[in-house]
Amino acid sequence: MPKIAIGARTLLYPLPAVLVGANVDGKPNFSTYAWCGIVSSRPPTLSVAFQHQRHTLKGVKQNGTFSVNIPSIELVEETDYCGLVSGRKTDKVADCKFNIFYGELANAPMISECPVNIECLALHILNLGSHEMVVGRIKEVYATDSCLTDGEPDVTKIQPFLWVTDPENQYWTFGKPIGEAFSIGKRMKR
Repeated sequence: MPKIAIGARTLLYPLPAVLVGANVDGKPNFSTYAWCGIVSSRPPTLSVAFQHQRHTLKGVKQNGTFSVNIPSIELVEETDYCGLVSGRKTDKVADCKFNIFYGELANAPMISECPVNIECLALHILNLGSHEMVVGRIKEVYATDSCLTDGEPDVTKIQPFLWVTDPENQYWTFGKPIGEAFSIGKRMKR
């Protein structure tokens, strides 16, 4: 198939829609991010890319902790809102009617309404140009019991959603399964 060069761009699919939380000047704040992902399994570690001016990044730097909250499709409006307005100008927790809880680290705010919450200790902050990447060690994961199957998180019950960039610029839900991981490829072996 012929290929057309379209330029160095941030096209990686899918992009998860998550709410990252941090206490900023002693007050919980959340912002929407899609540039988030797992970077290590031992120790369990993830990264989030923040623009330099983000209010939530200020809180991460103040406390050395943050949370990654995975919203369900029922929270799409609140998730979008948290990416549209700054916590410098409004109380997003009050605006969205979020119920906040704290875990092991005691200063990484998490949203009760999100089916999955990941509590992190900031390990590294790397300035990479337009963004600072925060690498966080996962200290604990909390899940709503109704979103578990046999004690494990169930994506069909969690109902997370994705952000699809250009040209759609929309939130999408997950589709149907298309094959067993670590299995379907075995058909290729000879």
